[in-house]
Amino acid sequence: MTRKNAWVTSLATPVVIAVLLLLAGSSSVTAHDQPSAANAAVKIDNFVFGPQTITIPAGTTVTWTNSDDIPHTVVSTEGVFKSKVVDTDEKFSYTFTKAGTYPYYCSVHPKMTGKVVVQ
Repeated sequence: MTRKNAWVTSLATPVVIAVLLLLAGSSSVTAHDQPSAANAAVKIDNFVFGPQTITIPAGTTVTWTNSDDIPHTVVSTEGVFKSKVVDTDEKFSYTFTKAGTYPYYCSVHPKMTGKVVVQ
């Protein structure tokens, strides 16, 4: 091996090793690898939100379904969300993007309360 070839080889070898290590350690993420948006459900029945407290990760959409025979609402005590009057078998959904605790109630029946905890 000539002196010039040895010098090129001594420079190229670490570069090739570094590139191979980078490629071997990298993980490519495609749209198919991303988890789908999370969903959670709260049932309104017999003047109760069930479950009364639900804990979810940020980005989750909660859907309340009125299974009761009379209309209800889903209203944040802090004004974050507010449904229209939800009649039997109707739904209301809200996506929680920030961590925190979100208490809510039915404005038609204020003793009906619930809480969403977003982590």
